[in-house]
Amino acid sequence: MRILCKAHCRWAALLGCAAAFLAACGKQSSQPPPNSQAFAVKGVVLELEPDGKTVLIRHEAISNYMASMTMPFEVHNTNLLRGLQRGDAITFNLIVTPNEGWIESITRRERAAPPPAPPSTGIRLARALEPLDEGDALPDYHFTNELGQAVSLGQFRGQVLAFTFFFTSCPFPDFCPRMTGNFARVEKELEALTNAPARWHLLSISFDPAHDTPARLADYARAARYDPGHWSFLTGEEEQIANLADQMGEYYWHEGTSLGHNLRTVVVDPRGRIRKIIPGNKWDVGQLVQEIVKAGHGNEIKAEE
Repeated sequence: MRILCKAHCRWAALLGCAAAFLAACGKQSSQPPPNSQAFAVKGVVLELEPDGKTVLIRHEAISNYMASMTMPFEVHNTNLLRGLQRGDAITFNLIVTPNEGWIESITRRERAAPPPAPPSTGIRLARALEPLDEGDALPDYHFTNELGQAVSLGQFRGQVLAFTFFFTSCPFPDFCPRMTGNFARVEKELEALTNAPARWHLLSISFDPAHDTPARLADYARAARYDPGHWSFLTGEEEQIANLADQMGEYYWHEGTSLGHNLRTVVVDPRGRIRKIIPGNKWDVGQLVQEIVKAGHGNEIKAEE
């Protein structure tokens, strides 16, 4: 009996230690990451993406962070999305770090009638123009850069061009800040490459010309530590921006005081033909660098006078 009691006590002690260890791990994993912010947000589910980890939400204004708008958010734990349907009114915890943002918990408040189709599939701000595809010639749209200088896409003939779209007041790290951060890394990698094209240039085109003046773009560009010899930030007339965006499949729409949008990144070869259209924000910096290198390999021509 004494032996059994001792064995039982040893198992109890081990189980107690294990429980304490697991509890400690659980507490540690629930701690927010360093340099992160946590927000409690209300919204309505508009769409569940096929990847199983992304949900499109029309959310209310997030105090001291972001205006109300429609955005896709990811979850790290895909179980959070089980049972959700379009039209569900939810409260969720949004975690934001300098480099990414994600939903950590979701509580369904009520199930409403299914909402209208999300703006990304139903609204185009631009005119009805023929969409451009890989292999097509890039039209000669005209803009103004962060230095206040006139810029046309045609002036980049003879070099590899890569461009994306953004706006300076976009706060969510997975969207415009990620595109800017990726371009900063692409610039540095290309400048260090021995086999980079002899001539190349990056363009970040704002689709918020009412607010993104050349002066504001200049401040944003300096914060990104850009090299103006290889990277420009553009604004311009609404029609020029909207038409190019529309042809590239870049859709954006006004929601209150903010903008909703999808993402496109484009590589153009020295002949002025579209080599690659990269949707979304998941592309790798190395992937874009290689696309630029391949676009310039054996295809560089002298710029037209």
